[in-house]
Amino acid sequence: MFSLHLGPLGSASVFIAFGLALYGALAGAIGATRKDARLQTSARLAAVAGFVITTAAVVVMQAALLGDDFSVSYVASHSRIASPTWVKIVTMWAALEGSILLWAWLLTGYTALLAVTAPLSPLRPWAISIMQGVQVFFLGVVGFLANPFTVLPVPPLDGPGPNELLQNHWMMSVHPVFMYLGFVGLTVPFAYAVAALITRRPGTEWMTQTRRWILTGWGFLSAAIVAGGWWSYEVLGWGGYWAWDPVENVSFMPWLTATAFIHSVQVQERRRMLKPWNVLLIISTFSLSILGTFLTRSGVVSSVHAFGNGPVGPAFLAFFLVVTLASFGLLAVRWDDVKDRADLDSVVSREGSFLGVNILFVALTAAVFLGTLFPLVVEAVSGAKVTVGAPFFDQVTLPIWMLVFLLMGIGPLLPWRRAQQQRLGRNLAWMLGALVVSGAVAWLLGVHKVYPLLTVAVAGYNVMSLILLLSGALVPRFRLSKLGPLRILRSYAAESPRRTGSMIVHLAVVIVALGVAFSSGYRVDEQLRLDFGASAEFSGYTLTAVDRFMERTPQRISAGAIIEVSRNGRPVTTLRPRLNLFGEAGRTVPTPAVYYTPTHDLYLNLNSTVGPDSTFVVLRVVKSPLVTWIWVGGAILLLGTAYSLRGARRGVTARVAVGEAREGAAP
Repeated sequence: MFSLHLGPLGSASVFIAFGLALYGALAGAIGATRKDARLQTSARLAAVAGFVITTAAVVVMQAALLGDDFSVSYVASHSRIASPTWVKIVTMWAALEGSILLWAWLLTGYTALLAVTAPLSPLRPWAISIMQGVQVFFLGVVGFLANPFTVLPVPPLDGPGPNELLQNHWMMSVHPVFMYLGFVGLTVPFAYAVAALITRRPGTEWMTQTRRWILTGWGFLSAAIVAGGWWSYEVLGWGGYWAWDPVENVSFMPWLTATAFIHSVQVQERRRMLKPWNVLLIISTFSLSILGTFLTRSGVVSSVHAFGNGPVGPAFLAFFLVVTLASFGLLAVRWDDVKDRADLDSVVSREGSFLGVNILFVALTAAVFLGTLFPLVVEAVSGAKVTVGAPFFDQVTLPIWMLVFLLMGIGPLLPWRRAQQQRLGRNLAWMLGALVVSGAVAWLLGVHKVYPLLTVAVAGYNVMSLILLLSGALVPRFRLSKLGPLRILRSYAAESPRRTGSMIVHLAVVIVALGVAFSSGYRVDEQLRLDFGASAEFSGYTLTAVDRFMERTPQRISAGAIIEVSRNGRPVTTLRPRLNLFGEAGRTVPTPAVYYTPTHDLYLNLNSTVGPDSTFVVLRVVKSPLVTWIWVGGAILLLGTAYSLRGARRGVTARVAVGEAREGAAP
């Protein structure tokens, strides 16, 4: 009888996909050099075929996980029969080998989509060839260094299951996927930028081709960072969402440089300035994503997010060095082609503010880079253990963020080239007035800590900026058309999706900043010992330990406490913080209980074990003001990004055409 062996089938799929990627990279490069359309077409077909074959490898892995095929090494090491279906599915990216397979699959998907949808241009064959070159590396790692389909001669009867922290919350089903979609999405503009350098076409063409790709990658990376913070908040039990963990930092650095790029690329579109700067930023963004992957998969850093001691670390380090040296070397060789031939007319202009924001984002990246890598360098050189914690990052980055918020408010109100002093003065008067009023109101309401107070003030300043932007666009239309305000607003949003999306994103950033400032500055954190049947007061709440409980499912054993929460004598809610044990050999992990409100969260985490004979429970109790608005702001930011995508291509094309026309008309 025919017997299907998933391990060999999965390995064969990976090796075929590797061969297709290698062929596509070479055929595309040769076809572009010789201007051979048949070779270029075959490279594009290879990109589509590579995606189909890699999809087959993913299907095989999912079949092995869902079918509990423990002859496949990855399943034996990271899955368990008792795990629910959703945990088995997400187990594919719960460990090193499967996560690289997911990355490779998404990369082949982006490449196939690019091969099918990208318009014909001299850049396209080179860009697809570079994407396939990156595929060669990732599929090579999957096939030769971290093959998840290795067949075990003697399969175990069951496995240990994935990391307990990863199966403790549904957010792990989306956070890593968003992260990889972001990193891989940012590969596309990198490929086009390098293609532009190779073909000596570093103008606006490569940006026109990649505008949607950079926004898509940035949006997914933003979603991943917010989702990761929420997962940390709901799982790790300390009541926080960002700890300047090295793995958090390595996802944050590409986000910072990509954010800078999204702003500076507009200067190149409008003024034909910052060409080398934009190429440098997008190369840095891609290089930092590879560096982050090296750090998290080599065992160099210790983190709850890292896959320590993986066999792929040296390969990623070598790939990072090759990509960085080759890309920056090519930029140096093509310097005469990319250097700017236009000058900044005035610092007080929109391009001046965008340049200032860029410098601040690069300064933030440098600070995070230094704080993340400094302990590693010291340990490598002297063997000494050095820790760079949150106080360093807060002291260095918070003042820079304040400057970013000031420029974020005034920048969109400034015209290109040079601002008119009268209009600038009027706008600044409104914005500074809002800054003073909002700061004064916050002070009167009891906000006396420096950074929360400054954040409220710059929030008022930025909200006034958005009001001025909207009124400047809507009031003339209202006077001319006499339509209702909502119809005018709807019409403007439909005609200017990119502008509208950017305003939504800026509003979201303000909301997130307020959530971070208040949840950090006014957090109340205590440890309480409660006898069962007794009550304790905490920050206006009365907590009563009513009882203990234990639940047993095939997946886990949970033990916890039932805590009734009341305020001013009236019941508010009942919370059930617990400890979970996944599998017999697993370790205990907490599941905090959170009472969400618009003004603050009440967060309970068990700091002691609870059994049938326990007479008391020890709780970590945290009250965090406005923390929910971080997640709300993140959702609004994604909506704004998605709305911007509606007009990305059209807006860029129009601006480029205007820029070219002006350049052609110039004496």
